[in-house]
Amino acid sequence: MTTVLATKIARDYGTPALVIDMDRVERNIARVQAACDAAGVANRPHIKTHKSPFLARLQRDAGAKGITCQKLGEAEVMVEGGLDDILISYNLLGDEKMQRLGALLQRASITVTADNPVVLSQLSQAADVAGRPVPVVIECDTGRKRAGVETPAEAIALAKAMTELKGVTFAGFMLYPTENGWPQAQRFFDEALAGVRALGLEPSIVSTGGSPNLKNLGQLKGATEHRPGTYIYNDRMQVDAGVAGWDDCALYVYATVVSRAGPDRGILDAGSKTLTSDTGGLDGHGLILEHPEAKIARFAEEHGFLDLTRSNTRPNVGDIVRIVPNHVCVVVNMVDEILMVRGDDIIGTLPVAARGKLR
Repeated sequence: MTTVLATKIARDYGTPALVIDMDRVERNIARVQAACDAAGVANRPHIKTHKSPFLARLQRDAGAKGITCQKLGEAEVMVEGGLDDILISYNLLGDEKMQRLGALLQRASITVTADNPVVLSQLSQAADVAGRPVPVVIECDTGRKRAGVETPAEAIALAKAMTELKGVTFAGFMLYPTENGWPQAQRFFDEALAGVRALGLEPSIVSTGGSPNLKNLGQLKGATEHRPGTYIYNDRMQVDAGVAGWDDCALYVYATVVSRAGPDRGILDAGSKTLTSDTGGLDGHGLILEHPEAKIARFAEEHGFLDLTRSNTRPNVGDIVRIVPNHVCVVVNMVDEILMVRGDDIIGTLPVAARGKLR
């Protein structure tokens, strides 16, 4: 960090502030796009990390096939921002959502996800509103125990149900293998693929996911695309996973030391309402670049409690520090706008346009 930039941020915006290095953002976009191209799979980045049509357009213009959204509200913001070819990677339920989905299908190319017959049956309502069928990919659980059918037989049964249900069409499969579970995912997919082909169906989309899985890019034979999200900013979790280095981290939380009430402790002006309580399974709540041995040990809402017992260098009251968050996606969702910088220059503010779109 340069003193010049820290001074500008503190003077003109104050702390805590989320700041993105646009040179690193653009480098991350180009690096992952090139990796997808080399692996022969399309890039369909997940916008849950940045929630910004501006950045989604940068990803698209760099070569991304389309984008991924987790919630319908995010997709609505992206379509309003000029994006098309969107995969909504989440089960959608309820009359209100079906009306909105149908309206969105009239404006853009939207594919949705399902892992059960209840969701499938409701999607027919959206098709009625849109006046055309809804393309559906089947979410498959290949080890994470989150959403998704747990067996290839269930996936085949869902695909068969689509052939008997008005208003939905089979588009393919969506998988999010664990980092070490790709052989199991391959077996699952191969069996499911054989089953749907026996029904006369062919997947147009076979989507794998996750920035932590960038090291496994292209390993699933038959995959057509990958859905990385966090790579655009990266964070402490991605560094820990071995898919990014500290120089690839493009977002920092600038925070000020506001108290040093004891020699081995201090307080930052960034607490749980800034850095969030999601540790991502790591020790502490972020890496302070200027004092890497210091630990952000715990939070109050507006207080970050510093444990300095292991730190050879200790900040003073008034010092501004840069923090690499553990999990950047949830941190971004806490703010309305982010500062964009190049070198020592603040080049603008970026609205977090899809912030809070939980439904």
